[in-house]
Amino acid sequence: MSVSWQSNSDPDPVHVTGLGWALVFVRGIVLAALVFGGLFVLLLLRLIERPLFGQKRPATPYITQFVCRNAFRVLGIGFYSTGTLMRERGAVVANHSSWLDIFALNAKKRIYFVSKAEVAKWPGIGWLARATGTVFIERNSKKAAEQTKLFEQRLKADHKLLFFPEGTSTDGLRVLPFKTTLFAAFFSEQLRDFMFVQPVAVIYHPPKGEPARFYGWWGDMDFGPHLIKTLSILRQGAVELIYLPPVRVSDFGNRKSLAAYCEAKVHESHAEAHKRNLSNE
Repeated sequence: MSVSWQSNSDPDPVHVTGLGWALVFVRGIVLAALVFGGLFVLLLLRLIERPLFGQKRPATPYITQFVCRNAFRVLGIGFYSTGTLMRERGAVVANHSSWLDIFALNAKKRIYFVSKAEVAKWPGIGWLARATGTVFIERNSKKAAEQTKLFEQRLKADHKLLFFPEGTSTDGLRVLPFKTTLFAAFFSEQLRDFMFVQPVAVIYHPPKGEPARFYGWWGDMDFGPHLIKTLSILRQGAVELIYLPPVRVSDFGNRKSLAAYCEAKVHESHAEAHKRNLSNE
């Protein structure tokens, strides 16, 4: 992670018991088989799908969704959601706490992530991202028109694009200010009149007895130790998705007002969920 949010306190130490290591081994093998087996099937199907349908992907997103739903079953993490999924063409914006967000948001809805271009070069993760149709963008104002055209092509192919407007992941206990840069593309002449945006709050409920930020992945934390910690817990927590009503881009005057609205809605739902957590402890 490059420009990342940093906590005022160090990440919690990782302590893995003997049973925990056994869970890491068993769950790790099953999870790897699920993810890379699904990737293999997806790539084979894409060989047929791409020549016939081009940008449209009528079949392969179901494989991604199947893999992500079952990943939570393998991990033992509870998964539930509230709210109605957006049917209109447009984008989903959500707060960002962990690499688990990718599994959670894909498990519920067939979406395509928008990510910084560097991710495409990451070993393993980059391959998965490219195969599943991630849209890679460069943080360069000279590329704005090109990226807007790319968004238009994908949206008109009925792809739901997923943005993390915070620009970084956190400990899961907060919602950072939404950056407005990517919202600017929504107000182009090509997109504004037909595009909707749906805010989504992603909330993690920690395993009993573990810190509230257990699933958070931020700053300079390495992926490997965090994955091991997640795999090693016998009685896991849960992830909750709250889908808020979508809004029409043309109902807002500019990118700042739309970003502020989405941020406020996500922040409100996130805060209410954590209050419920505290009252149930």
